[in-house]
Formats: sequence, C-alpha cells, structure tokens
Amino acid sequence: MSYHELHHRRWRIAIALTLAVAAVYFGFIALIAFQKELMGTLLTRGLSIGILLGALVIVLSWLLTWGYVRWANTHYDARLEELRKEGD
Repeated sequence: MSYHELHHRRWRIAIALTLAVAAVYFGFIALIAFQKELMGTLLTRGLSIGILLGALVIVLSWLLTWGYVRWANTHYDARLEELRKEGD
C-alpha cells in the first residue's frame, strides 16, 4: 500500500465516522423537534426516552472516537512508519 492509498483510506474512514456522528446527532435533534411526546415518555421515574437517547448519543460519539484512535494507532501509524522506513 502506497502513501497515497493509505492517505485515501484514512480520509474514507474519517468521512464515514463523521457522517455517522452527524446522522446520530441530527437524528436525535430531529426526534426532539418532531417527536416531543415520544421523547418525553417516562421509562422510569426521572428517566425519559429523551434523556436516555441523549446519553447514548454521547456514549456513541466516544465509542466512535475510541475506535478511530485505536485504528489509527494500530494500523495507520504502523503502516505510515513502514512507508517512511522504506523511503530511507
């Protein structure tokens, strides 16, 4: 894999993850805007569907970020180092 292929792969992953986070976030906002009654439904005393989904948006964002950092540290950085050594 060349440097340019590696660069394009990183961008594809970054764009896919960005779109995933945007879809989750804007989906949550759309539910707030158009499904107020659903979001206000209580699951238990003090916990509504809206609160639960809001927390899940945050957790999902953290998990996607962790996944990207793990991929970058184990695959991207390692392959980039190999390419740099090959260039020497």
